[in-house]
Amino acid sequence: MKYKILVLDIDGTLTNSKKEITPATKQALYHLQKRGVRVAIASGRPTAGTKMVQEALRLSEFHNFILSFNGAKITDCGSGETVYEQVLPPSAISEIYRAAIGYGTGLISYEGDDVIAATPIDPYMELEAKINGLLIRRVPDFADYITFPVNKCLMTGAPEYLAEVERRMQKQFGERLSIYRSEPYFLEFMPPNVDKAKSLEKLLDKLSLTRTEMVCCGDGFNDISMIEYAGLGVAMANAQASVRARADYVTASNDEDGIVLVAEKFFGDHALICHTE
Repeated sequence: MKYKILVLDIDGTLTNSKKEITPATKQALYHLQKRGVRVAIASGRPTAGTKMVQEALRLSEFHNFILSFNGAKITDCGSGETVYEQVLPPSAISEIYRAAIGYGTGLISYEGDDVIAATPIDPYMELEAKINGLLIRRVPDFADYITFPVNKCLMTGAPEYLAEVERRMQKQFGERLSIYRSEPYFLEFMPPNVDKAKSLEKLLDKLSLTRTEMVCCGDGFNDISMIEYAGLGVAMANAQASVRARADYVTASNDEDGIVLVAEKFFGDHALICHTE
């Protein structure tokens, strides 16, 4: 078998438009893992926000992996061990906090199973908590409260205003941080040079696999790096045109079991992978 690892984004790729993993997709990915194919999830979500996916796909049973925070952290689902991590420097967290107060934006990060809010909770923060199935709570003096490793901070605000804040933050931090909007109302602050492809390189080294043995599937702009890095880069039919243009293959949409089609076409064994009615 040419390909030995399948890497999947979550939202818009693994899940359909209702944020569900269909029975057919669960079945296909379970059979792949039983046959020894590695399955990894690479998502912008926090690690705690991937728990339902880990359980649905039974990743812990096969000691497979979650790449969370766009690759800033790799976790072995079987042991719970962190096998790779990049974090924000404490001095940057203080700067981001002061900027959020000065610009009047929202600011959150993550602690365990919680979203922690540095500023009054707004609807955008509530949306982030809901997407990830996490609780949200306000903490006093955010910069002093953070005494643990942080992979990502997230500013929230009205899209047009946040676009201006983004430009100012990129100028302020330069190359010290990776700063971009993942949604019009979400401004991400990440360690420098973090993306899914760089994280997957670390995972492949751990597994003694090569990029030519890897298939990566995604739909978003943050998936382009891994789609281009993989031996076979796959875009969903629902992906933006610029994402589809970078892919080697375009599968069906996330509402048409596009991942099942990838499993059948590139990993074979139609007898084991069948659609659930």
